[in-house]
Amino acid sequence: MGARKKISAEKRKEALKTMYFAKLQNVPTSPRKMRLVADMIRGMEVNRALGVLKFSSKEAAARLEKLLRSAIANWEQKNERKAESGELYITKIYVDGGATLKRMRPAPQGRGYRIRKRSNHVTLFVGSKSNNEDQN
Repeated sequence: MGARKKISAEKRKEALKTMYFAKLQNVPTSPRKMRLVADMIRGMEVNRALGVLKFSSKEAAARLEKLLRSAIANWEQKNERKAESGELYITKIYVDGGATLKRMRPAPQGRGYRIRKRSNHVTLFVGSKSNNEDQN
């Protein structure tokens, strides 16, 4: 059983070498708010997505813009060339819940209301359009 798990972990590492992605972890906003912004740019061409994020009024947009720039830089580093306009697309983006800080707020009559300060993890994959069609 242990040998099989090791092989699958090695395959996963090999598969990640051909993927171009960036992760943002422990972002102190709720996953629901981050998903609103992530849904706006899902499947877009990267230059268009950068424009959408730049002019969005959401706070999460600034964080996603920086993450997208990082994913583009990762692609350029692995391919040893600059990305051309219209070449890269956001193939996948997902927002997962992170750790929740639990706090108490004073309430009437000696009670305490629970406050859940949520955080999230974002993973963003970029790739070419033909690569995206092969995966579907």
